[in-house]
Amino acid sequence: MTGPAIRQAGPGDAAALSAIGRATFSEAFGELYPPQDLEAFLAGAYELDKTRAYLADSRCAAWLAEIDGAAVGHALVGPCALPHPEVTPGCGELKRLYVLSPWRGGLGSRLMDAALEWLERDGPRRLWIGVWSGNLAAQRFYRRLGFEKVGEYAFEVGSIRDREFIMRRG
Repeated sequence: MTGPAIRQAGPGDAAALSAIGRATFSEAFGELYPPQDLEAFLAGAYELDKTRAYLADSRCAAWLAEIDGAAVGHALVGPCALPHPEVTPGCGELKRLYVLSPWRGGLGSRLMDAALEWLERDGPRRLWIGVWSGNLAAQRFYRRLGFEKVGEYAFEVGSIRDREFIMRRG
């Protein structure tokens, strides 16, 4: 077995990206939701055609963290879609950053480095992240990278409305 490798995902990676997205979201948050709400959310958020469209959009990028060719984590970035009055068309957003639990401890930082480098490839710009209010470890991680809480919104998974923090850098 080799160590984790990180590579930018391409159009042929849509199925792997959808699968690791479903797996990591379920592992991280699955216990918070009724099974039918979770499944409906996963079916929409990680639908294969939606992932293909995302990978085909030049304003977006994704990375896979792999062990021997099997995805164990991922990151997605693109234009900011968070509901905050200071978001402009030039803003970027870290949309997803997840690693399966056996591989946490540095791999998320490596994925984040790749995502930030891509987001700022044309120079510094305002960056945004939405993070669950109960995910204190993620909030600490993002604060260490210069992000600060600037707002809140409701993140809907079926009938559940989670309190989500909006964090910004720049």
